[in-house]
Amino acid sequence: MAAATHAEGPTMTLVAENVFLMRGGNLVLERISAALETGQITAICGPNGAGKSSLLMALAGLIKPSDGMVVLDSQRLENYTPQERAQRIGYLPQEAEVAWDVAVENLVRLGRMPYRDRGDHAVEAAIAALDLEALRLRPASQLSGGEKARALLARVLAGEPRWILADEPLAALDLAHQQTLLRHLRKAAEGGAGVVIVVHDLATAMNHADRVIVLGQDEDAGCVAADGAPEEALSVENIKRVWGVDARWIGESESMALIL
Repeated sequence: MAAATHAEGPTMTLVAENVFLMRGGNLVLERISAALETGQITAICGPNGAGKSSLLMALAGLIKPSDGMVVLDSQRLENYTPQERAQRIGYLPQEAEVAWDVAVENLVRLGRMPYRDRGDHAVEAAIAALDLEALRLRPASQLSGGEKARALLARVLAGEPRWILADEPLAALDLAHQQTLLRHLRKAAEGGAGVVIVVHDLATAMNHADRVIVLGQDEDAGCVAADGAPEEALSVENIKRVWGVDARWIGESESMALIL
């Protein structure tokens, strides 16, 4: 792929096993079970408050389930050291902030911290993949929202993770850069990475994901309402049941549009 990632290898799994999660005294996830595989793009969809971001954070090992477990390659995620986990999982939060006003090139290079090396080839590949060459010397404080989003994703790619977990990575991007990003995520999956993205745009999930996990709400806690191929998980019946809206799909494979 154009961006840095591990070479294609055997399928590896990231598994949520009967995960319950309490946050702020409230149950936000209930009985979440899903086995994710490398080589695929998995989209997590659902209405506001269904726990999409919380699930992604649990899968990344940033919050510990109140019950149940997350297992990475047959080992409980909590048993990895932070450095080992960071070498395997790259996480991009929904509203990422840049702690230091560094140049874009140095911001991307921070993705090599889990390896404690410069990783010049991986850094250059990530800069090229996200079209940041012209911005490499620009301070982070001078980036637009979309430029910062691209730089932060490049930082994730520079770490060459086997898993890329991104929370609404398309939200701040214009249409052209959205398409570019989706192409690179596809290349990452084809190269053997596991890609998990939270998306609100159901058409994006339908057209670009291999699998869709739909979170709904059961007594205010997020639960799996549908899980499968996009055309199954995002059927008009499921959209009506989970989002409460009437909709229909038009178009052909990989260019479907949702009409409300």
